[in-house]
Amino acid sequence: MAKLLSTLSALSLAVAALATSLSTSSGPKFEWDDINYLYVFGDSYSFVQGTEGYANYSFIGDAFNLAFTPAQLLSDRIVPHNTSSDGSNWVEFLTGCYDGFPSFCSRQLWDFAFAGADISLALLPLHHNFSVQLVDQVKQYAAYASDVLPHPSGETMTAWWIGINDTGDSLQNATITDFAEFWDAEMTAYFEAVDMAYESGLRGPQLFINVPPEERSPAWVDDATWGPVLKEHITTFNAVLAGYVQKFSEAHPDTPVVAFDAHTWFNSILDDAEQYGFTNITGYCECTDPSYFWYNTGHPTENVHRLLASALESQLQSAS
Repeated sequence: MAKLLSTLSALSLAVAALATSLSTSSGPKFEWDDINYLYVFGDSYSFVQGTEGYANYSFIGDAFNLAFTPAQLLSDRIVPHNTSSDGSNWVEFLTGCYDGFPSFCSRQLWDFAFAGADISLALLPLHHNFSVQLVDQVKQYAAYASDVLPHPSGETMTAWWIGINDTGDSLQNATITDFAEFWDAEMTAYFEAVDMAYESGLRGPQLFINVPPEERSPAWVDDATWGPVLKEHITTFNAVLAGYVQKFSEAHPDTPVVAFDAHTWFNSILDDAEQYGFTNITGYCECTDPSYFWYNTGHPTENVHRLLASALESQLQSAS
């Protein structure tokens, strides 16, 4: 046990050291230790299962059931170990909110992310007819949750992680003829959603996370044709995202903004995998074997989420 604790401590220090160069902050300072509410929008990397959600896709609701009552929302409970890693994920590790009523957690987690989400139905088709895209997640929050859930000033942070599906779904989409125009349209829709959330009360610190190197996932790592194209899409998406994050920060000088470079963080872990306990970074195992980086063809394991949360918390503390 002592050896295990020593190993985990060393990993935490290594992850924290790595994180220091992967995040940028702007706007006024905030106190991470004072954040008691985390609101999350995004896709499968961030969703948690709820008793009122669509099975294996959401905390609450779906495209056919966007509406819910205050009673349904407040009675919704987080189902433990039901995420895309088949364990806890980064938002649960970051908040310590793993199970039960979010309102009972010391740092409450209100998660509107939907597995399989893209940014907007106007730009890309749904993965499933029940999928809730990012813009609709925010509309759902604004219409049915903003007046029900607490978001006190100085205690609330909003996290955004989207684009993983967009960069993949656009690969063989023949309707896209101008990708420069397409990515700009994506970001316009993205930040219209961010502004809607802001105007609906989520005016505290904003955390933006970019797209990791999905071309290194088992689904793409051996695809010599489309893997390089996916890599190019991700690089472009992240560059455009960085510009829009900067514009948002300039337009909201009183709002703390943190941008975390998950792309570089993932690459750094994969490039030096054994240091972090991973010996298999190209295959996957739907199991609890800690040597695997990937749980399935496109999603990392619980252990990756744990390390990611440690890196994020280090940066949030640093930005405080």
